[in-house]
Amino acid sequence: MKKSLITILSTLFILVLLSGCAEKEQLEDGTKLIQKDQFVFASSGEFKPFSFVKDDMEVTGFDVEVGKAVAEKLGLEPVPKRIKFKGIVEGVKTGRADAAVASHTVNPQRSKHVSFTTPYYYSGPQIFVRPDSKLKNIEDLKGKEIAASKGSTYADTAAEYSKNIKTYDSDITALKALSEGRHDAVITDFVTGKTAIKAGFDIVGRQLIERSEQSIVIPQDNPQLLKRVNTALEELRQDGTLKKLSQKYFGEDITTKPE
Repeated sequence: MKKSLITILSTLFILVLLSGCAEKEQLEDGTKLIQKDQFVFASSGEFKPFSFVKDDMEVTGFDVEVGKAVAEKLGLEPVPKRIKFKGIVEGVKTGRADAAVASHTVNPQRSKHVSFTTPYYYSGPQIFVRPDSKLKNIEDLKGKEIAASKGSTYADTAAEYSKNIKTYDSDITALKALSEGRHDAVITDFVTGKTAIKAGFDIVGRQLIERSEQSIVIPQDNPQLLKRVNTALEELRQDGTLKKLSQKYFGEDITTKPE
């Protein structure tokens, strides 16, 4: 009886593992898609103005519109899919989405698990504090309580300067907490911080720590999709779509590589 129970449990465990990797359709050119006529792309919906949920529950934002524009260039129906940021890379790996258009910073750790397209915008982590704070740069962060988004490279950056790290599901939530008097600082994307300040958050920006490249995430076993998305992005650069979307959401062009 005990042996049979173990066998049943083992079988169920294998089925759960298999169900985590969705079966994909393969097109004639070798591109693999969840549905052959759709481009299912993940974003968090927690990263305004890059991706956020409107009052009617529709997900929108810069990332989402870029994903839709890429789908159009691919000749596919765009299907945005919400996944919490910390689970997006794993979601792409296991087939829950064809790709992720979710402001992922290109770094060696992620590159072990997924492929990255050419960058579709350029950013960088910045320190944000309350206006009365004396913190100005990375040297001042030692031992301070720093907040950041779970699973983000900004949380990794914060950990380089302090062991006292608090994480939130989104950067906006972390900035809101800072504005309300919690934590000593937040490290996040400089554009997100600027947007929060415009929205009335009681915070200011300090040192811009470094520059980074943000790219679309593609499964490593789908090189043809990577090639096609890179082609689509280049077309969107050339026809001015990326710049236009950037101006719409940020009032400036963040899609051109800084000098």
